[in-house]
Amino acid sequence: MTSPLHNLRDGHGRSFEYLRLSLTDVCNFRCTYCLPDGYRKQAGKPANLSVAEIARLVCAFAALGLWKVRLTGGEPSLRAEVLDIAQTISGTAGIRRLAMTTNGYRLAERAKDYASVGITSLNLSLDSLDPARFAQITGHDRLPEILAGVDAARDAGIESIKLNAVLMKGINDGELLAFMDFVERHDLSLRFIEVMRTNDNVPFFRRYYLPAATVIAQLERAGWQRLARAPGAGPAIEFAHPAGRGRIGVIAPYAKDFCASCNRLRVSSLGKLHLCLFGDFGVDLRPLLADDAQQDELLGRIEELTRTKSLSHRLLQNDSGATPHLASIGG
Repeated sequence: MTSPLHNLRDGHGRSFEYLRLSLTDVCNFRCTYCLPDGYRKQAGKPANLSVAEIARLVCAFAALGLWKVRLTGGEPSLRAEVLDIAQTISGTAGIRRLAMTTNGYRLAERAKDYASVGITSLNLSLDSLDPARFAQITGHDRLPEILAGVDAARDAGIESIKLNAVLMKGINDGELLAFMDFVERHDLSLRFIEVMRTNDNVPFFRRYYLPAATVIAQLERAGWQRLARAPGAGPAIEFAHPAGRGRIGVIAPYAKDFCASCNRLRVSSLGKLHLCLFGDFGVDLRPLLADDAQQDELLGRIEELTRTKSLSHRLLQNDSGATPHLASIGG
């Protein structure tokens, strides 16, 4: 294998240290902004990457300097081999942080297992603190179960627990004060994420999109102060209050220069490299994952493709690329 490189860069000078790896496109929730009609099985779809293929893939990205991996979906906990995959990745030389984004399904009973295989960070979808509204958004009356999962993850010793709430006008935008109180009482981090236009949710986006700047303005009026961005962090702009605990952040893909600090690449559950969540296509890496002897060719292919990454998505031009919904790649 070639010597490890420490700075995978694109043609715009951005360096990459963070891989978002989808384990499945299947999800058991029916969130209004993503899969309101539920997951629909596709006939003839290829199998997901095997554990061995994932091991070779992550080894290559680690050799290119990426040190953080996030497991995504769909819902990654639905993947039968999720614990084997996590243990394989956390044991890969060069990987220093393994995270997972989840809807909280069975988290209360699985948190200790996740911690035992090296998952040190969880992002948990929590779009409302109101039980009825939570059920309306997700299609499941499971808010108490999800909150129990938060407690179980803390008890299991998972170092970082962050809550993700998709910001929707007239639905949960009135809950900011409740969320402020919640994160301060529980010493947690919360991110409000702007609704993103995908090819399947255009009417929903037009009706419910609300700029994250509205949240920032409310936070600043309440005395919350912007924090410096940590190494390897995702795209959130985070705030803390001098007199309280917890953090609140915003992820605003429609904001000016949102893509300037992009530090992440994505691979789908089928092995396709997506340079952008809203790109026009993914490039199949699977033919180079069959054997360890292909590692040098795989490294070269990843470097070559990364150099072609576009400067920005085209969401502001109402162009979502080829993305049907966020679960298809692993939002």
